[in-house]
Amino acid sequence: MTEKKSSRLVPAIMLSFGALVCLWVAATMVGALHQANWQVSELARQYMLATGMMRPMHTLVDFYSHIKGIEYLICVAFFVAFPVFFKYVNKEATKVTVNR
Repeated sequence: MTEKKSSRLVPAIMLSFGALVCLWVAATMVGALHQANWQVSELARQYMLATGMMRPMHTLVDFYSHIKGIEYLICVAFFVAFPVFFKYVNKEATKVTVNR
């Protein structure tokens, strides 16, 4: 094989492999959307339930516990961000002198 033919063969193989992967991904997404009744949000919900990112909430106590945990995370973020912001706002202005 000459060098020109081999240099054209590698990109052609990579391109065909990429096209096959894209075709497989598209077919998988269409199949998953068909199963979820063509609702993207339902597909995302099913994915998050299957991977454990989201748990089904059956009672009001489950929901309240989830909301309370998020509230505590927001409070911690505020307690960290507020002093930093306060120092930034109240820092003294420095005078800039230009030597001419």
